[in-house]
Amino acid sequence: MADMEAFRDAVGRWAAGGPGGPAGDLAVRLGLRTAVLLEGPSDFEAVEALAARRGRDLAAEGVCVVPMGGAMSVGRYAGLLGPPGLGLRLTGLCDERERPFYQRGLERARAAHPGFFVCAADLEEELIRALGTAAVEEVIRSEDDQRAWQTFARQPAQHGRSRPQQLRRFLGTKKGRKIRYGRLLVEALAPERVPAPLDALFATL
Repeated sequence: MADMEAFRDAVGRWAAGGPGGPAGDLAVRLGLRTAVLLEGPSDFEAVEALAARRGRDLAAEGVCVVPMGGAMSVGRYAGLLGPPGLGLRLTGLCDERERPFYQRGLERARAAHPGFFVCAADLEEELIRALGTAAVEEVIRSEDDQRAWQTFARQPAQHGRSRPQQLRRFLGTKKGRKIRYGRLLVEALAPERVPAPLDALFATL
């Protein structure tokens, strides 16, 4: 686990303009064959939580999950980790609105876009829909966020929005909340209710 975190750190430094040697050396040492590219840390937490629930040791399987720090970075990360760089097989998740940008970035890196699975709005929206609003609100209650949620839902800006829209917005209103709930919502899912893009991703790993 520590070595995998070191690899992610090395890739981040490489993407920021640093040397690629450390990432390459770690990729060989870890026996990496696949990189799962994700937009950010909340998606990372969701994928890691589902791996744990399914008893998958992704590191032992040669799979590294890499949060890129934003969809705009996909071309850069695909070039470093895919065919032009370390030669890893690339897969991951993207949002529907980002699909054309992913296509262009992956094409430039000579990587296959079909290996990426599309969320309708984003992964949080997929998880809220899979769980249902009542179950999501129960998770919120279990985390002692009920008062904050009720205060938020009463705000004038939320009037006219559907409950799923309000919940999705609520998860993004406080620093770190979306990351924490990325894991919690996956942990609350029934096995047969895993959102299709996330389930399809795991089927390819």
